[in-house]
Amino acid sequence: MPEFTYQFVVDAPQEQVRAFHHSSLALKKLTPPVMFPRFHRVDPLGEGSISEFTLWLGPIPIRWRAVHSDVGPHGFTDTQAAGPAATWQHTHSFTPLAPARTRVDEHIVFTHKRGLPGLLTRFLFARINLTLLFAYRAWATRRALARMGPAAAAGEERAADG
Repeated sequence: MPEFTYQFVVDAPQEQVRAFHHSSLALKKLTPPVMFPRFHRVDPLGEGSISEFTLWLGPIPIRWRAVHSDVGPHGFTDTQAAGPAATWQHTHSFTPLAPARTRVDEHIVFTHKRGLPGLLTRFLFARINLTLLFAYRAWATRRALARMGPAAAAGEERAADG
């Protein structure tokens, strides 16, 4: 069963990192524009919340439905309910390193489908592609948290995003 891990540090308190990820805007901010995302449903992060979206990779639409679980101050897990892989479980963990510094750990366990769909996911989820995706997500997280400032921890994120 393939696994992927990625780790990065942000200069923000754990509560602010958690608040950013709990926003229904987070997925949009974390998806690279070259993936041409279309969001069908993105619930605010909570136990049992759902995200449904299509990622367009050129002419290929990749529909995805994820269900969130184990939602708490230290992270959450999203599990693919429908999508390109046979299975996909992605755990996000937030560990405070200092009052204004948090480590984000990403851990993914997945399996490929058989046949042509499996060839597609072997390409999409190749280590280099996942590394590039998560490097973008690290940059986007740092950028969003820097723009939000301490207001996010007070629940004012939506007002700042309009």
